[in-house]
Amino acid sequence: MQTSLTTTSGLERRLEVTVPGSRLDQAVHQRLQQLSRTARLKGFRPGKVPFAVVRAQFGAQVQAEAVSELLQETFAEAVSKENLRPAGGPRIEPLQLEPGNDLRYAAIFEVMPEVKVAPLGAIAIERPVCSVSDADVDAMVESLRRQRPVFTPVERAARESDRVTIEYEGRIDGEVFPGGKGDALKVVIGTGQILAELDAALRGMAAGESKSVEARFPEDYGAKSVAGKLAVFQVKVNGVEEQSLPPLDEAFVRGFGVSEGGVAEWRAEVRRSMEREVAEAVRVKVRNQLFDALYRNNPLDLPKALIDEQVGELQAQMLRRAGIQDPSKVPQLPREPYEEPARKRVALGLLMGEIVREQQMKVDRGRVEERLNAVAASYPDADAVRRQYLQSREAMAQIESAALEDQVIDWMLAQVKISDQPADFRELTGFNEQA
Repeated sequence: MQTSLTTTSGLERRLEVTVPGSRLDQAVHQRLQQLSRTARLKGFRPGKVPFAVVRAQFGAQVQAEAVSELLQETFAEAVSKENLRPAGGPRIEPLQLEPGNDLRYAAIFEVMPEVKVAPLGAIAIERPVCSVSDADVDAMVESLRRQRPVFTPVERAARESDRVTIEYEGRIDGEVFPGGKGDALKVVIGTGQILAELDAALRGMAAGESKSVEARFPEDYGAKSVAGKLAVFQVKVNGVEEQSLPPLDEAFVRGFGVSEGGVAEWRAEVRRSMEREVAEAVRVKVRNQLFDALYRNNPLDLPKALIDEQVGELQAQMLRRAGIQDPSKVPQLPREPYEEPARKRVALGLLMGEIVREQQMKVDRGRVEERLNAVAASYPDADAVRRQYLQSREAMAQIESAALEDQVIDWMLAQVKISDQPADFRELTGFNEQA
């Protein structure tokens, strides 16, 4: 087998391969011999079909199959011979495929770039240092109380944050539209549950009062049949409830799964949860700084095939987050917003892979066990989830990959300059106590 390699541009290579015709002829002959033992043709007993008849009947098909198999087989041999690392599958250009001649083709593909990680000592990382104060816990407790308000009936006109029970009928061009009628809808005023005009009209209304309200649906409203259209609603208020915070007692904390220890134990659990949130926020901020610096300090020429693969994965993730399981049912997402994140993903994968190779890192089984237990612990039946992971090679590969990434990050952090910076809980975690 003869090979000829040329660089077409950047990481792209053109590899021309010539396979002796005798090798192709032998492959075809062997396939035809195997087929002659099992072929069933009218007028012949199984296994007794003459070889010449088998060749005449199946020769073209067998020739095509043999060529396809040889293309795969010899491409792998040629790549190994030229000491290349393809970044993806090749594009094959046939040069000569006719029977009786040498098999010649060109394979066009990208190769993996040479990767060398710059010294990490120049990287400076600012690590947030934050402790959860009693005031932080108090603010979180109040926030949690606001998320579970108590509503009490009142004999007065409705105002901001009150919950009203309404019956309504909406018409467009004089006709009640689908979903335009209800008799026991509960609405908290000011929360954007309903159209803005309706929300505004409810302020000042008391139980038993009715009103006619014009409201226009937004152009991007979910129900296309009413989007952008003007509707007239007849609204009646049947009840008004005032909102207040629930008492901080044992009944309240039982709603959070605390059955023993009462309010004190619940506050302790809130603090522990906040401390876990702080630890995760610190980890993410340090990790992001480290990855940004690694990417910035190590520019690489990246294979388009790998970038395209990551763009597709990022687009698929976006669709899954939007609840779309079948991408064919939505318009193609634009490529531009995903191009740079995809490049960064590919580059960081190559750089971290090189660190693993240079440092001869192996997956720490203890870290894998810790990660597996942490994942399982987030489900009600942790033991069952753990068994499911252990029985899935793909799921465990993800756990192992994450554990190895943690090892690489820890190794890099030991090489860089780290300075501790005081941080506030609210700023670090994005906590909004009014939420």
